[in-house]
Amino acid sequence: MASHHSSSSFFTTFRLCFCLLLPFLLGMASAQLTTNFYSSSCPNALSIIKSAVNTAVSNEARMGASLLRLHFHDCFVNGCDASILLDDTSNFTGEKTAGPNLNSVRGFDVVDTIKSQVESSCPGVVSCADILAVVARDSVVALGGPSWTVRLGRRDSTTASLSTANSDIPTPTLNLSGLISSFSNKGFTANEMVALSGSHTIGQARCTSFRARLYNETNIDASFQSSLQANCPSSGGDNNLSPLDTQSPTTFDNAYYTNLVNNKGLLHSDQQLFNGGSTDSQVTTYSTKSTTFFTDFANAMVKMGNLSPLTGTSGQIRTNCRKTN
Repeated sequence: MASHHSSSSFFTTFRLCFCLLLPFLLGMASAQLTTNFYSSSCPNALSIIKSAVNTAVSNEARMGASLLRLHFHDCFVNGCDASILLDDTSNFTGEKTAGPNLNSVRGFDVVDTIKSQVESSCPGVVSCADILAVVARDSVVALGGPSWTVRLGRRDSTTASLSTANSDIPTPTLNLSGLISSFSNKGFTANEMVALSGSHTIGQARCTSFRARLYNETNIDASFQSSLQANCPSSGGDNNLSPLDTQSPTTFDNAYYTNLVNNKGLLHSDQQLFNGGSTDSQVTTYSTKSTTFFTDFANAMVKMGNLSPLTGTSGQIRTNCRKTN
């Protein structure tokens, strides 16, 4: 009898513990992004997004870099939740006026167009955060870079954080230790940081972002320096643009790393990756082995897309990416 009682007590306790754990386990399951999230709810979503990205990039190659950057600047501020897309209102301050974003982050109109097209196909289903994640991948592919499988199921935030955008997005003035620390705070290794920095093989930067390097640093190729100074004088011309990769600014390749090896990094933070420090050897490898860079970049992008997504019943699916429902 004692044995039977102990057995009953055990199963009663087990059932109680399982019932208490069940919501937690279900919560964990719902927090997992999946590769086929819209396969039945919006089967045309991915093709709609890809077509729109291809059109936007063919109209302006630079847009590919801008759309990739939107995803990055979104994910580094409280996770990949489309908070960067929210406009300021009379009683709400978004992230668009943060230092790293103001007069710099762009591509919002393209996202608006994509959202409108997706809403026409399946209203209230596809999140703005997922659109940003897919758009980043499709932009890289459109410019000749690697592809990766985007995991989906993110939901959109109802809040934003100007202060976190100002503090957490890496700046062009960071030294190597600052870059490693900034990415480490988001769970990335130094190797992943170097791989993700390769996104600077496309896109452009404003003069104000690299003037200090152009006029104050010695680890810069002389002819490269001279060619840039006309477009970025020692004073004025803050918003004049120069390509981050002068070799092939509209092609996603490994030329960014070749530039670094030749002291032709545009930003201070770029050249820090090849400046006698711990990341030199990785830069050298990427400069000669584009397939290695492509593989590492794709894997790091998957990891970035997994930064603290809102899932399940958290957040919402915004009808308009610029404002909450």
